Amino acid sequence: MAKKLGGSAIGKLAGIAGIVSAAVLAACGGGGGGGGSDPGQGTLSMAITDAPPCYRSVKVTVEKVRVQKSATASESDGGWQDIVPAGGPVTIDLLDLTNGAVKDLGSTTVEAGAYSQVRLVLAENTQAKTVNSVTLLDGTVVPLTTPSAQQSGLKIKGDFDVTANATTPMLLDFDACKSIVVAGNSGQYILKPVVRLTAKAAGSVQGYVTTTMSLTATRVSAQQGGEVMRSTRPDAAGKFTLAYLPTGTYTVVITSDNRATGVVESIPVGTSTVVLNGTATAVVLPTSAMGTVTGTVTAAGSPVTDAAVTALQSIGSQLLEIASTNVDFTTAVYKLSLPTAAPVKATYAGAPLTSSSFTAAGTGGTYTLRADSSSKGTKTTTTSVTPATTTTTNITY
Repeated sequence: MAKKLGGSAIGKLAGIAGIVSAAVLAACGGGGGGGGSDPGQGTLSMAITDAPPCYRSVKVTVEKVRVQKSATASESDGGWQDIVPAGGPVTIDLLDLTNGAVKDLGSTTVEAGAYSQVRLVLAENTQAKTVNSVTLLDGTVVPLTTPSAQQSGLKIKGDFDVTANATTPMLLDFDACKSIVVAGNSGQYILKPVVRLTAKAAGSVQGYVTTTMSLTATRVSAQQGGEVMRSTRPDAAGKFTLAYLPTGTYTVVITSDNRATGVVESIPVGTSTVVLNGTATAVVLPTSAMGTVTGTVTAAGSPVTDAAVTALQSIGSQLLEIASTNVDFTTAVYKLSLPTAAPVKATYAGAPLTSSSFTAAGTGGTYTLRADSSSKGTKTTTTSVTPATTTTTNITY
């Protein structure tokens, strides 16, 4: 079972985008301790992918990936296995990773058995060289602050098994947009990792959206129980691929600026690609005015600066994620732009969608807001948005 980390998500790190480039890794560090029978050895391979972009570029420089059987082990404990890219550190633009492409971080031999912790160790920015950065939509390049990432690594908790005498492929699904927070008016951008560790499964969902929509503002996600398992944006032809999905039943959610939300329910995913539609029946979302909801997340009068706020909407029998953002790192203020028109819904029945597959569903402009904080937990409230209006909805723990 995949576990989401560092906030709400990811594709995200879910969701998500990618390019394929192999790198050979070498094993370092100590082996697993303990007596008893020898569990044998297996090969662990690691890759990274990313969710849809909200910046021009997000570059991180990976020194190594560390894996550990104990979920509570510190960076100084024994039992860590290190995966180091050949010729590394390797710089990766997370926003190059789109529509199922990945960056292969390589593989190494480890002791077979159950593992519970992964740490992604990044190189450190220096005065002489910036190796981790974000390029804003206006082209401004800003150094990306990565607290503790250089020393102990970005902590990624998740359970997976390495099988003896076999290769276990794993994927770090890094949601770059949800992983970056702004610190007030300081101009500082901070990496707050939202990463999902999953098996690199064979299933996928593929389809097309119309190119008459703003494709750069369009997000497509595969969800289960309102949780995003993978997300991406379409390419220039409107094609999207939600790759590496474990076997199960999914709901695809499509959002875009100035458009109502579109949903396709009951998509069975196995070990092949499910094709929802082709270019002739590309999904056209109805137009919609947008409304803005903003507010502050607080507890006992103090800002909760580690929170992320997600807007969910009831569509059919499901409560689905429509949009999400981190609060400001200093003020804990959030802002979301949401469609005010009613969403549309279709049910996948084993055949490609048609132009008449979608019908109106749910109530337009009504949302559940969920704040997720590592320090305070989860808090929900409801809100409504109206066209071209800003609604203030504070969230208080």
